[in-house]
Formats: sequence, C-alpha cells, structure tokens
Amino acid sequence: MKKFICQSTLCLALLSLFCSAIPAKAIVTGNTSSYDITLEEINKVNKLTNINTEETVEVFNHGQEKIYITQDDIDLMAKLVYAESRGEPFEGKVAVASVVLNRLLNPGFPNSIKGVIFQTNAFSCVRDRDIKANPDQSCYDAVYEAINGKDPTNEALYFYNPAIATCSWMKQTQKKDTKSIGNHVFFKC
Repeated sequence: MKKFICQSTLCLALLSLFCSAIPAKAIVTGNTSSYDITLEEINKVNKLTNINTEETVEVFNHGQEKIYITQDDIDLMAKLVYAESRGEPFEGKVAVASVVLNRLLNPGFPNSIKGVIFQTNAFSCVRDRDIKANPDQSCYDAVYEAINGKDPTNEALYFYNPAIATCSWMKQTQKKDTKSIGNHVFFKC
C-alpha cells in the first residue's frame, strides 16, 4: 500500500510539472474562435503564482487591453453592481462595472478585480457588508456590457451619490470629466 501511495504521489508531482506548459483555451465572448494561451501567460498577466486549472478564464478585448476574468470575478462584480446601484437605470449599473474595469487597467489601483473591489475604503458596500447581497440578472448583464467595452463614464475611476455621500474627500476633491447617470456622478481626478 505504501508503494502505491508513493508512486501515485510521484505521478501527481510529475504531472503538475508538465501541466503548467499546456495551453489553456480561453473563449472570447462574441467570437467563435479561441486563443491558445499558456497558463504561464495568464499567471504573468495577472501576477499570480499558480492558477487553478479547473477554473474557466475568459479573455475579453477591452479597448486595447486583454482582460482575463474568471466566473468568480464576474460574480463579485455583479454583487458590487447590485450593492452600489440597485434602483439605478441599467446604464448606471454598466457605469459602476466600468469603474471597476477602469481601475483594473489603471496602474494606480490593484491589478485584480478582487483587489480593486476590496481595496480599503474603495466601495462603501464592502465596508457596510452589502457586497454579500444576491445580484439579479440585470447586474450580470451590466457586468458583461462593461467587460465587452461599453463604458458610459468616459473612463471614470470614481463615482458617488452627492445626496448621500459621507466621504469628505469625495465631496471636496477636484473632479474632471464628470458625468451624471441616475443618482451617481462619475469622474476622474
């Protein structure tokens, strides 16, 4: 029995050495073709040390950037969209999702969707634990619109609701390229 366990462990160890060089298939939404992308490339772009090979990674062309997104990322973005923009028009939901992606692509912010969303003091719904809410289908639809390149915010990095905002920085900061959608104001600094 010990010999079998040792052989099985050795086989698994050898298999894991070779699996990282096997190309992963990434499907581009709206496209019937796929790209051969190695796990090393996905790890490098996302600054990961090891990616779960059981997880599906989708590649989206967002402007001139490729974004690698997992289903967990999409679920988390939909939760954020629901918590931050329920009651807002659909365009406002797309705008909230767009802010997450704009931050992801900006070197001044974390380089993962989870990092952007959970960055300290970035979103009030995280602080208030509203992020745990269950999003509806319109939130998922808004996330996919944003991922596929629709950005009604003019590449905004921030948003707030002037009627209920409590953050003094948000109220006092100099804003550029502002756009109002529903009850939110989207802007850059």
